[in-house]
Amino acid sequence: MLQIYGTLGPACSNRETLVRLFRAGMTGMRLNLSHAGLAAAAGQIEDLRAAARQCGVTPQLLIDMQGPELRVGALPAPLPLEEGDLVRLGEAVPLPAAVLPHLIPGQEVLLDDGKLLLRVTETRPAGALARVERGGVLLSRKSAALPGADIRLPAVTDSDRENLRLAKSCGVTGVMQPFVRGREDLEAVRRALEAAGGGGLRLFAKIENLEGVEKLPELLPAADEIVIARGDLGNAGPLWKLPALQKRIAAACRAAGKPFMVVTQMLASMEQNAVPTRAEVSDVFNAVLDGAASVMLTGETAAGRHPVEAMEYFVRTVREAEGYLEGQ
Repeated sequence: MLQIYGTLGPACSNRETLVRLFRAGMTGMRLNLSHAGLAAAAGQIEDLRAAARQCGVTPQLLIDMQGPELRVGALPAPLPLEEGDLVRLGEAVPLPAAVLPHLIPGQEVLLDDGKLLLRVTETRPAGALARVERGGVLLSRKSAALPGADIRLPAVTDSDRENLRLAKSCGVTGVMQPFVRGREDLEAVRRALEAAGGGGLRLFAKIENLEGVEKLPELLPAADEIVIARGDLGNAGPLWKLPALQKRIAAACRAAGKPFMVVTQMLASMEQNAVPTRAEVSDVFNAVLDGAASVMLTGETAAGRHPVEAMEYFVRTVREAEGYLEGQ
């Protein structure tokens, strides 16, 4: 039976909602540590455990590490970005220091899983000036990507090490490593886990860039599960190439007998709407037919208006697909 994950966040952090999610068929939760550390989530984790006990479920708990992921820094308030606006990157839009040397004229900057697109027009001493080509409202700690730029960050940060130190005592069952660039990234996480006494935890390798796709053969034996993380992977090249990348990764995992997860925007419209689109339901169904061992909702449960309804549609579609496979 597939593992079906939600993501912890403001929309589902109360115990009553968590109970309803487990009763709908959810088997585990992801906790994104890019926004806060594991220690700060102690209350959420206790509510998760209590809700699972009430439903007779032994829950999976995955922590999504910070790793070499690029993110916008803290903003004093949501930042509206209108098409045509000129924005100071590194100032109005804080970015990691490692990004600044790559802000050269013409460089694209994708924010919040590509929802916003900026293009650098001028380099400045403390950053760069960029024009907004696709606008929206930017929030703190949203993802950032510079297509084509080779930005090197450590696989395991200091905050990651602290979270790994607490992982086992918090009931964590798996660690998701973002932006895996090669086997050495996974080996660094394994070493950090073993040093923290968490050597038995499962390691999920998130494929979010083209380097990870190309290095997949060396990642397969080093990871317990591969994650087809379509958010940033969709920023790594033209979006219309993403389905082929997903199929390619899935096929390689099947051939190697390696479990894989499909995640990102599976029922994205349900962040606002009580019913998913036909295309979204088909996407979930086809992920199961492709052989996924697990699937996950992100913003739908973490910040959406209909977290329980989203999980109900998610679970029912997954089970329908499993039934279809059994009848073949």
